[in-house]
Amino acid sequence: MTAATSPPHQHGQSDPDIFVRAGRWLFPRRVWLPLPLAVALLVMPSGEERRLFLVLGVAIVAIGELLRLWAVRHIGVISRTRSDRLGPLVASGPFALVRNPLYLGNIALWIGFALSTQLPWMVPVVVVLLGCEYHAIVRWEERLLDARRGHEYREYAARVPRWIPKSKRRDQLFSASAAASAVAFSWRETFFSERGTLLAIAAGYLLLWIKLKT
Repeated sequence: MTAATSPPHQHGQSDPDIFVRAGRWLFPRRVWLPLPLAVALLVMPSGEERRLFLVLGVAIVAIGELLRLWAVRHIGVISRTRSDRLGPLVASGPFALVRNPLYLGNIALWIGFALSTQLPWMVPVVVVLLGCEYHAIVRWEERLLDARRGHEYREYAARVPRWIPKSKRRDQLFSASAAASAVAFSWRETFFSERGTLLAIAAGYLLLWIKLKT
């Protein structure tokens, strides 16, 4: 971590960028803010039950959680922080492909759950709501990283896209796969760190099963 001077707008408190200010407020609340969305998905009457939606939803949830597990294995418990505390700059695993794989995994989880509840029309609602939330959070995180990491982060950001992996980048793919040998966290540590999300997925599907059976 660089010990350079503080940014002009410390932690985005007076930043003129509305997204940065919103992101600073949203970041420590990002875990529970989507809970009303979960309640809505579980309370709203479902459409005609279609096995296709359930199968597709479960598959997308699985993909989203696998992406999260891959990312958590590289970044560790710092992914759970609710403060502006920074760990080391991680550029291995999925972080060699995109800068925000955890948020992408979260969006996939919610899309999959919306499909599982037989409410496919909620998918664009989920994408818009979470897209706006994560866009603001990422803008704040990037301002913070730029202020504290300086050239190290700017070089990483110039090389790795924010959301969509660049195609035909063999060096990125090699870095993402080969870096597994340098991972500092075991799968045991990874699952322990990710236990909250795994329990939330299990609870969500239990409540969904109750809803569909009543």
